[in-house]
Amino acid sequence: MHECSKALLRRMQDARFATRFFVGSGIDIGAGPDSLDEYRELFPQVSRVMGWDIEDGDAETLDGLAADTFDFAHSSHCLEHLHDPHAALANWVRVVKPGGHLVITVPDEDLYEQGVFPSTFNSDHKWTFTIHKARSWSPRSINVFELLSRCADSVQTLKVELIDHAYRHRLARVDQTMSVAAESSIEIILRKRPANEQARGGRIPP
Repeated sequence: MHECSKALLRRMQDARFATRFFVGSGIDIGAGPDSLDEYRELFPQVSRVMGWDIEDGDAETLDGLAADTFDFAHSSHCLEHLHDPHAALANWVRVVKPGGHLVITVPDEDLYEQGVFPSTFNSDHKWTFTIHKARSWSPRSINVFELLSRCADSVQTLKVELIDHAYRHRLARVDQTMSVAAESSIEIILRKRPANEQARGGRIPP
């Protein structure tokens, strides 16, 4: 419920979002009614944010969007709805310019689904996500570290963090995201490596 809006309250305390991650022309994948574009004035270096939702096409393939189009991509709680999150992430990286950033959030399976799948709280969830586990209770669990390993040559991982702001761990089983404050997600921030970095295996000073 308005997860993009909730995230802004903490992202505004981190200068990197306004000076590095959300800069230039971007795309908000799965924007819905809570688009990053609604808050563009809070990020002065953003020139535009194009929303992409069901009516625009498949968020997994982004058909019709050329490679290296956007300075950044944002997606809040969309990846779990797609049939192939690995293919989706590859296409999201594809449409971002070299040196650009991707800011992605997905629900954490322990904080959101809380041991039950198919999801009690959102029947359209096709996958659950965890940062990393040797074993999960979910039959459709994706380790974020494994997901990112598939595109490790093309992206630099800047951040993977469990977000439990205002989450009450002692509360009985309930969808806490329905509150105005609680987050139960994993935030992923990536930077698309330019070709020269991909060729030499990293970001090396001149």
